[in-house]
Amino acid sequence: MRSSIIEEDIRRITANDLPWDVFRNKTILITGASGMIPSYFLYTFLRLNDTAGMGIKVIALVRNKEKAEKILGDDLKRDDVELVVQDVSEPLSVTEHIDYIFHGGSAARPADHKTSPTSTIRANIIGTFNLLDYAVKTGSEAFILMSSSEVYGKQPETESGTVKAITEDDYGKVDTLDPRSCYSEGKRAAETIGACYQAEFGIRFVSPRFAHIYGPGLMMNDGRVQADFAANVFRGEDIVMNSDGSSVRAYTYVADACAGVFYALLKGSDTAYNVADNDSIISIRELAEAFVAARPEKGLKVVIKAPSDDSRSYNKVSFIGLSGDKLKALGWKPEIHAEEGVKRMISHLEETE
Repeated sequence: MRSSIIEEDIRRITANDLPWDVFRNKTILITGASGMIPSYFLYTFLRLNDTAGMGIKVIALVRNKEKAEKILGDDLKRDDVELVVQDVSEPLSVTEHIDYIFHGGSAARPADHKTSPTSTIRANIIGTFNLLDYAVKTGSEAFILMSSSEVYGKQPETESGTVKAITEDDYGKVDTLDPRSCYSEGKRAAETIGACYQAEFGIRFVSPRFAHIYGPGLMMNDGRVQADFAANVFRGEDIVMNSDGSSVRAYTYVADACAGVFYALLKGSDTAYNVADNDSIISIRELAEAFVAARPEKGLKVVIKAPSDDSRSYNKVSFIGLSGDKLKALGWKPEIHAEEGVKRMISHLEETE
């Protein structure tokens, strides 16, 4: 359900100086619509309807109806929203014309990559084929793939032993025989599929590559560290880490990430754009400390345990710091950095759980 934090976020997104009118009277399909990032797209389009009379129709495709009803709540009862329940890997049950497709129907939880690698890669590959085939059939204007920093794989170290911020052309190594690569390779393949359809059929293809996104809408049982840390603080528990937390990630607040996609789509002309807050490239331990500091009155601390030997459930790449310069050149500017973002995430939980 929407919290006051989400409402503020959506107002901030739609306040960006963008040519929103291109969406007027359009029909938009959002897959994985109950997920954190896709749900923000849905909320944005509904606010455009409410504040500017855009006449947008949103088709929200989800696999789990009960989860969608819990998260999206009364928004599913609106006349401008249609709920479709199906696996994106199956042929689409939608029959109407679609102008824009936002494809976020993909297993992003690390636990899913471990236990269901085949369904993870299937959603990204077969699901992308299904959606793009429908885009060709219906004459869609654009296809937006919610991609990932994991397409970059392991980056080579410099002479000083560090890795520079990753740009859109910096492709590294992915172990194709590691089942954990189901997500990385699935996103890589989906990008190639989209590029092929753009070249052959003329459908505009945009692939925002998200850094590690956090914020309202990330389920506490998601399995990623930002969800675990938020759950710990919400429950008044110390944050116990199974590593030294030295791995570095680019953490980006969900509302900023959503706005970044709109900049790429509405102002950009390229295909791939990193969506990353370069002022929030921090280690996992620093992120944990930020969560603890967000509620000092709870007296919590960060505890380091011996590393776990369960390697299949997490990404082994030690540095995933994306350069957001290409997107910033379009006018995008992240507004919520890590210190404030973790506070907003916890406030959302306190308001809704």
